Amino acid sequence: MHPGIHAAANPDKPAYIMASNGQVVSYGELNDASNQGAQLFRSLGLGLGDTIAIFMENNPEYLQICWAAHRAGLYYTCISSYLTAEEVDYIVGDCGAKVFITSRAKADVAAELVAMMPNVGVRLMVGEVIEGYRSYDEAIAAQPEDPIADEYEGADMLYSSGTTGRPKGIRKPIKGDPLGTPQSPVDVGGTLYGVNEQSIYLSPAPLYHSAPLRFNMGLLKKGGTCIVMERFDPEAALALIERYQVSHSQWVPTMFVRMLKLPPEVRGRYDLSTHKVAVHAAAPCPVEIKQQMIDWWGPILHEYYAGTEGNGFCAIDSKDWLAHRGSVGRALFGIVHILDENGAEQPTGTPGAIYFADGPEFTYYNDPERTAESRNDRGWSTLGDVGYQDEDGYLYLTDRQSFMIISGGVNIYPQEIENLLVGHPKIMDVAVVGVPDPEFGEAVKAVVQPIDPGQAGPDLEEEILAYSREHLSHIKCPRSVDFEAQLPRHENGKLYKRLIKDRYWGRHDTRIV
Repeated sequence: MHPGIHAAANPDKPAYIMASNGQVVSYGELNDASNQGAQLFRSLGLGLGDTIAIFMENNPEYLQICWAAHRAGLYYTCISSYLTAEEVDYIVGDCGAKVFITSRAKADVAAELVAMMPNVGVRLMVGEVIEGYRSYDEAIAAQPEDPIADEYEGADMLYSSGTTGRPKGIRKPIKGDPLGTPQSPVDVGGTLYGVNEQSIYLSPAPLYHSAPLRFNMGLLKKGGTCIVMERFDPEAALALIERYQVSHSQWVPTMFVRMLKLPPEVRGRYDLSTHKVAVHAAAPCPVEIKQQMIDWWGPILHEYYAGTEGNGFCAIDSKDWLAHRGSVGRALFGIVHILDENGAEQPTGTPGAIYFADGPEFTYYNDPERTAESRNDRGWSTLGDVGYQDEDGYLYLTDRQSFMIISGGVNIYPQEIENLLVGHPKIMDVAVVGVPDPEFGEAVKAVVQPIDPGQAGPDLEEEILAYSREHLSHIKCPRSVDFEAQLPRHENGKLYKRLIKDRYWGRHDTRIV
């Protein structure tokens, strides 16, 4: 299925609605605009397997451009709208984009990029243009609304968040399948979450991130309606569920934290009775936070563990989670193996590196070394996470291998400490990192974003340390607390912990995150 099918059957049905102003884009409008975009790409000489890059905020044209590229059999690389010109230039060059599309809202960075991206042949801007760019709106207006003669299935080519170094492009083969050909053996949206043409989906996250992009594209294949938030706001999200009678949604745990810290009278103000499926992923969810969400919303939470790489997929619903608290589920595809540093299988309940066997293939584009590093000698692949399985085969995440703290020879996983501290009533967000220590090699430090910045200081530090000592063994407790007005957390829920850690280790050699 694809939007053209739904446009033919019901052209006036809303495909998506922009949350801030209620602007409706119908299936007919989406189909026409994406046809014009596909025609434009063909006129510019782009063929099967070529790449465009998109650098925009959430706006009405975003999904139109993605569908234009998709139905033309292209790769579309969606780039974080918060990156610097240097970071954008790196990704555009690495992915080999021939066309770069940005928006007036990103004019400041776009202006810097005029002198960069030497291999990009065409630069387009949505909205009023600046020097160095052509108008995307005028370019597609000159194109016919008919489908191109050679419609193929394209694919996103997204970049990892770069929390531990330069982002890596994740590329899967484009095979020349006709538009509408299923690209996965498992219909995750339909099978797990009951997505269909009646579904109304709230999308509170940036469209450049893999989960929101793929959920929106997948729901538009099904013929449902998406409510696209330009920027997440906790109370606004609740209001949108009531206003549009949302049935499905997708979140990251930091959004749960922000909603739970709304005043009780605000949380209880909105009718959420139509809300049947709330999916979350992208970062581990603290057990107590998830329990509070189930207590509030009911057993409608569905969690999955997967990466943009798509090498495996674990899932769990609320019923199974309540019986296996803290788990991210069992594998639906890919076989989970937990390995020690020597590649040997770990016993049940013992943490180790998480590998998937027999999962779909992927490569890190232009980086055979990192592709090889993600595999072991048996061909199993890893995302770099640490975890363990219980006796029923449910997987639990411990942390990322690169975030582990080694203090006095003891392995300490920051996630456990962060999960505890984020539940403190005075903490909005927290990162735990290892910092240099002359005696133990590394010491545990908590970097805290308080709810009330005015409370930052010695008294709150001592309160946090005492709270840690009450709930954690001595070796895991932070030795000190620093305060930040805002942690470098991306809107996709991922924390750029390397940027915090590098401050303490004196590494300032790159702006790339």
